[in-house]
Amino acid sequence: MGMFSRVRRSRPGLVRTAQGSDTDHLRQWAQAHQGVEAFVEPKTTVTETTVVLVAVDGEWTRRRIDGPDGARKLAKSLKIPVYDVQIVGYPQRMRDYDARRRGKRDRRGDLM
Repeated sequence: MGMFSRVRRSRPGLVRTAQGSDTDHLRQWAQAHQGVEAFVEPKTTVTETTVVLVAVDGEWTRRRIDGPDGARKLAKSLKIPVYDVQIVGYPQRMRDYDARRRGKRDRRGDLM
């Protein structure tokens, strides 16, 4: 790591790209969950391309990835299906999982 690498990454207005730790997290997460599918999210002005991995129970995780081709390559290596979220949308089980988590927090009195 260069002397100014940290400074450059932390400057406002710069978009952080995918790093090895992002891919490592996705691989470990997919291996620890069942029925995982990948949903590719497009690059925005704020964030590079991201991929959301969704398990069969709706639990999910999101990380940056090196473009749509990087997401397809990762999904192929993990032997999981990959979808374009702009075409198919997010799976209902993901929304249901979030609603269940919100309900549990509300019952405990935690702030949302």
